[in-house]
Amino acid sequence: MLVIALLFGVNPLSLLQGVDTNVDSPMANTSALPGSAGDSTMKDFVSAVLGETEDVWHDVFARNGQAYREPKLVLFSGMTQSACGAAESAVGPFYCPGDEKVYLDMSFFQDLSQRLGAPGDFAQAYVIAHEIGHHVQGLLGISGRVERMRARLSDTEYKKLSVRLELQADFLAGVWAHYAQERMAVLEAGDLEEALNAASSIGDDRLQRRSQGYVVPDAFTHGTSEQRVRWFRRGYETGDVSQGDTFGAETL
Repeated sequence: MLVIALLFGVNPLSLLQGVDTNVDSPMANTSALPGSAGDSTMKDFVSAVLGETEDVWHDVFARNGQAYREPKLVLFSGMTQSACGAAESAVGPFYCPGDEKVYLDMSFFQDLSQRLGAPGDFAQAYVIAHEIGHHVQGLLGISGRVERMRARLSDTEYKKLSVRLELQADFLAGVWAHYAQERMAVLEAGDLEEALNAASSIGDDRLQRRSQGYVVPDAFTHGTSEQRVRWFRRGYETGDVSQGDTFGAETL
């Protein structure tokens, strides 16, 4: 915690006051995926969720006198190249700060539903909103600060910091859901439960237990199922970005 205090000094989300708005960037879009009508339907759904995240974060940043810079969403199949290197389906969804793009292999949603037991459109929306949360962290300078600490930390220490970063992205996904519901009433009956179930399904402890039969807390990089659910729910219930200081929290 001393390292974290020295690193940030303040609530990281107060950095909303310091977003650099002088950098030009293209408008957000999605890459096209050839394939079936199902591909097209899913692309439309993902594009709609992306648009809703833009509406919310534009408004949140504007309330703090800043401009939100929109990311791009890249849909791919099998393998693709990013500014962070090659990406395969096995990697899962990820955000690359080098090109400010979210990369998503559509097959992940099938795995989320069938293999991980988290079906539903709002489970999928949660995954997208989590990655957009990483984009928000990038704009605030949070993820860059964490990455610069990497060379000075042991692998175990860095993983602990990574957990806090990931849980904050879960919180920011919850903030998005709060305002999406408030502004556009996008949630239907059962949608919140779908998101919470998805957050629980991809907790480090559950994934480790599923893959190897036991849990190794020192190897966690994203947080436990209970932690991921708690921080998403906190974001959803408060809608207050100042409540998402996972780096200063004594208990995750």
